[in-house]
Amino acid sequence: MAIVKSFKCVRPREDMAEQVASLPYDVYDRKEAKAAVAGKPYAFLNIDRPETAFDDDFDMYSKEAYKHARDLYNEFKDKGIYEEDTYDSYYLYELTMNGRSQTGIVGLASVDDYLNNIIKKHENTREEKEIDRINHVDTLNAQTGPIFLAYKANDTLQKTISQNTKNVPLYDFVSEDGVRHRVWKVEKEYNKQIAECFEDISALYIADGHHRAASAVKVALKRRQKYDDKNAEYNYFLSVIFDERQLHILPYNRIVLDLNLKSEDEVLESISKDFDIKECPVQREITNRHEFGMLLKDKFYILKAKKEIIADDTIKSLDVSILQDFVLEPIFGIKDPRTDNRIKFAGGIRGVEFLESELKCGRGKVAFLMHPTSMNELFAVADENKLMPPKSTWFEPKLRSGIFIHEI
Repeated sequence: MAIVKSFKCVRPREDMAEQVASLPYDVYDRKEAKAAVAGKPYAFLNIDRPETAFDDDFDMYSKEAYKHARDLYNEFKDKGIYEEDTYDSYYLYELTMNGRSQTGIVGLASVDDYLNNIIKKHENTREEKEIDRINHVDTLNAQTGPIFLAYKANDTLQKTISQNTKNVPLYDFVSEDGVRHRVWKVEKEYNKQIAECFEDISALYIADGHHRAASAVKVALKRRQKYDDKNAEYNYFLSVIFDERQLHILPYNRIVLDLNLKSEDEVLESISKDFDIKECPVQREITNRHEFGMLLKDKFYILKAKKEIIADDTIKSLDVSILQDFVLEPIFGIKDPRTDNRIKFAGGIRGVEFLESELKCGRGKVAFLMHPTSMNELFAVADENKLMPPKSTWFEPKLRSGIFIHEI
């Protein structure tokens, strides 16, 4: 049984939504974040990444940084850029990219469901990344970046979504990257129905936002020690929750910076032991599981894993695992892709053209175009309480921060 609550949302005025909405804080490095807020004083990224207001040598994790974020948030409220709704509601958030739409329910997921594994995870988190968002949430007294959750197919919830999206949206704008964003407030009469539907759902799954979720939970545990109020807002965290049928996972491609002292012929010979290799024209995507595209010295190859290396195991049968276990580690010497600086990753939104350009410019020697991980694979890993290898999934489009805020 999953608990998903409605809430009094703090959200931008209709005329400010487009200016406020920002990509998640963690899609930028420090230099990119500073460039992204230039000339955009009301972009929420100014609050999400407060160091952008200071010199480059400023400590981005200092108390002063988080205090600046809080002061700026309060300033936005004082100016009327943000307003709080007068009653608890669910919201619907639709994102349309390249003609494809997905609509999720905006509400509050339960910290206890996270702790009791009703909300299932598939990635590890890093403590240093958690600490930043813990300090951000704790200082602002607000959750500002929604967690991206998924649930298995549910026709009743889809019907409710369809009924409410016939209404006039609160927001309707197209962001700089061409994604259309629409938001509706769910009519009061549906609140009980939505809550009851989630109570019949046995599990929710984190699709994206593991660090934000872990940080929200740790803020709640910290406050529970001090206040012990089971009804307090900090016991829930801001989420946008999608039916699995709405979601689209893109591949997470790999670029290796050197050939580990091997020639191109030696690389091909080594790979041929476990894969059938076929040279062909460059393909934009890989359509079959257990197949990989490889760019090597101005040539493109399809690598098809031989049956004997495909294990009957939820983790080892993932394409990212097969590539790691039979190519990246034994041939290129990359034992831990999380820490090895000889490999880098490219979200599928960039496409094969990006891989080609990186190799052409000398920023890599070989690149691998992946087949995307499926939602069924994600669910299977999470249901077994296992963890996917790093950089297994890339979801698009990205949820915007700053459209929905949950004060705790």
